[in-house]
Amino acid sequence: MAQVTKLRSEIPVQYTWDTDSIFASVADWEAAIGELGTQLAELGGYHGRLHESPDTLADFMAKLETMQANLGKIFVYGGLNYSVDTNNQEWAARQDRARGLLSRATAAVAFAEPELLQIGFDTLRQWLAADERLAEYTHYLDRLEKRQAHVRSAEVEQLLGQVQDPLGTANSTHSVLANADLKFTLATDSQGESYEITQGSIGSLTTHDDRDVRRTAWENYADAHLTFKNTMANALAGGVKRDVFFARARRYQNSLDAALSNTFIPPAVFHNLIDTFKANLSTWHRYWAIRRRALGFDALHAYDVKAPLSRQSPVVPYETAVNWIAAGMQPLGDEYVSTLRRGCLEERWVDVYPNQGKRMGAFSAGVPGTRPFIMMSYSDDLFGLSTLAHELGHSLHSYFTWQNQKILAYARYGLFVAEVASNFNQAMVRAHLLANQPDPEFQIALIEEAMANFHRYFFIMPTLARFELEIHERVERGEALTADALINLMADLFGEGFGDEVVIDRERVGITWAEFHTHLYSNFYVYQYATGISAAHALADGILVDKPNAAENYLAFLKAGGSVYPLEALQLAGVDMTSPTAVETTFGVLASYVDRLEQLIAARE
Repeated sequence: MAQVTKLRSEIPVQYTWDTDSIFASVADWEAAIGELGTQLAELGGYHGRLHESPDTLADFMAKLETMQANLGKIFVYGGLNYSVDTNNQEWAARQDRARGLLSRATAAVAFAEPELLQIGFDTLRQWLAADERLAEYTHYLDRLEKRQAHVRSAEVEQLLGQVQDPLGTANSTHSVLANADLKFTLATDSQGESYEITQGSIGSLTTHDDRDVRRTAWENYADAHLTFKNTMANALAGGVKRDVFFARARRYQNSLDAALSNTFIPPAVFHNLIDTFKANLSTWHRYWAIRRRALGFDALHAYDVKAPLSRQSPVVPYETAVNWIAAGMQPLGDEYVSTLRRGCLEERWVDVYPNQGKRMGAFSAGVPGTRPFIMMSYSDDLFGLSTLAHELGHSLHSYFTWQNQKILAYARYGLFVAEVASNFNQAMVRAHLLANQPDPEFQIALIEEAMANFHRYFFIMPTLARFELEIHERVERGEALTADALINLMADLFGEGFGDEVVIDRERVGITWAEFHTHLYSNFYVYQYATGISAAHALADGILVDKPNAAENYLAFLKAGGSVYPLEALQLAGVDMTSPTAVETTFGVLASYVDRLEQLIAARE
């Protein structure tokens, strides 16, 4: 009999997130939408007036802050409730409505930055010095000055804001198809027992100790996506064309330039990552060979890359995971740890367990005025613990930023630094567990969890970044993106990473791009996972070896939010990402895990 994922209503309330803390009811959410309309109308009254005086500009900025805070809560409330119940059409409609409101609001205030440019930066700096309400916007103004070549007229900016929603349809189509409409054939084990495949359960099935479960789950999951490969390819092509459109509309050289320039990241950071990744693929080839020998297989397949190597996989209930994570993060101090524990065990930040209709993956989401919520599908093992640690890194980053940055322009930090905080937590917790859990089987299990995480962040993501660069360049050259072309490109790239050590099923490996339902629709997002894990390990190492002020500097990085440039924030913490050193260092960490795993397996044999 198939093991069936629980209904949403069957999940105990203490393991669900408290979205009532945002709005007590849908009626309150509707009231906030009504208030948003009033706020947008009031902001529209400043169109053409920002040049009048510093007082007028300060009034506008204050009202803009109020509107954006309200909009953020509206958007988060709709998105969170839909994410855990994607089959619920009422929440689907509310999420779509919230997305439309975001586009409407963006268009409504699109006049602001063009008007600021018309005022001129010399005058604006004088106003900032003269009006204490404007003084905090100095860094925002500096960012605007650096972006001024890509800010269009008020009319064009308004139009670009209006098209955000319709041009996001490709992404939402792919997401709805994957999360709500895909039907998966059941996985089966070696005894013929069936297992339900969902977006929430696929991770645990592909790490199952029964090879037939892993194989059938991996194959059936891929096959469901292959069934709709042409629709998904068309959606992804639409997403890439959207990126190219916005890059050209804003006068960037190309999509990569648009993504990096807009976040103030030099191109060398992206290319250093790709070059260093390709130069170190032999480390991955060695790992695949060790894994094949440890499992006793004649050939390693893609569905074996996360097969359990430990003979006694630790059972880690959610509450135990919270305790171990708290212990691992203790070097950051009592405030960090007590906040973490309160969020996990008292304030219901976390939507813990899988349920039918819950979207795939895990994320941290929220805005100032809400809790830094976490969605995941916790499994009672080290993989669940690691995912929780990762998302808590994001949520504590948000918490400390929101506590210390009082204007929304700085309460939002870039994706480039976000992935540092999450991977940092994982690095710290692993180090704690390696030092305090000496049992060899536990250490094997912990290292294989680490390798699974590195596989995602330091193998899958750089490979997807290479894929993303190529498909954007093809569209920029006027070439078509077909399903078969995307599958062949993806299979070729994975072939390089697997080398001769992993058997390639080209169709099923090649459809991997379709299994990432959001990442490839966020213009050059995925490379930041790999740069993030690199900076994270460099910073964790400083704290673990008691480098002077390392913990204090890291907390200062969390508190800085968006008040400084991303590279400056990381330099504040103690790492320079303009050179490949951190990436090279993290490949050294990866190699050390491979060495340690080889020693543990040899001792066991």
